[in-house]
Amino acid sequence: MIKTETGYLSIKNWPEDERPREKLIKAGSVSLTNSELLAIVLRTGFGGPTRKQSALDLAKNLLSQYEHLNDISELEVTELAEMKGIGWAKAAQIMASFELGKRMAAERNGSNISFRCSEEVANYYIPLLKDLKNEQFRLVMLNIKNKIIREVMISQGSLTSSIVHPREVLKIAIKASAASVIFLHNHPSGDPEPSIDDIEITNRLCKSFSIIGINVLDHLIIAENGYFSFKQKNML
Repeated sequence: MIKTETGYLSIKNWPEDERPREKLIKAGSVSLTNSELLAIVLRTGFGGPTRKQSALDLAKNLLSQYEHLNDISELEVTELAEMKGIGWAKAAQIMASFELGKRMAAERNGSNISFRCSEEVANYYIPLLKDLKNEQFRLVMLNIKNKIIREVMISQGSLTSSIVHPREVLKIAIKASAASVIFLHNHPSGDPEPSIDDIEITNRLCKSFSIIGINVLDHLIIAENGYFSFKQKNML
């Protein structure tokens, strides 16, 4: 915020060339700093009783607390909302912008949501799953051209055989007329290596799906430090 003899000017009263939104329109988004881009997402500042802050002030304060943008993206929405000047609306705006970025990265890395190998599956889902705080198990169903026809989250929480039951997973795949499936889950610990439960559940699911003729293409475990493919390790 620009300081004057009488107080502070809000961004709308700044010289046009210094306003983040106008700069973006005139020179493109690449010309803006991280704080200016974040200020556009925040839209408005904070009218405190002792000191008013512009959206750019809030953005700079937030970025000063965290070394990287990725650190901010990993925060819970409640953590953001509790920060001075942010609140629920701004926290939701920030989280939505990061989620859009993750989904765009996934689309760019994928092959029009059609997979030819385990690496393509990993490239598509790593941006979506690697930063999740809770473990999720997802069923990805594909047609005969290996294009996604539907994706379902089967469970959240620690992966156990009682949570991921073959009968329920089969029912979903049959209803979708899936030609093949891919199992996916994330490890919030950051280590993609499978646990004993992971291996046991994978074996049970593969046996069940083979009985009805639906091909299991892979089971991938996504984590911050990479991914593990049961197919690549010849464990299917």
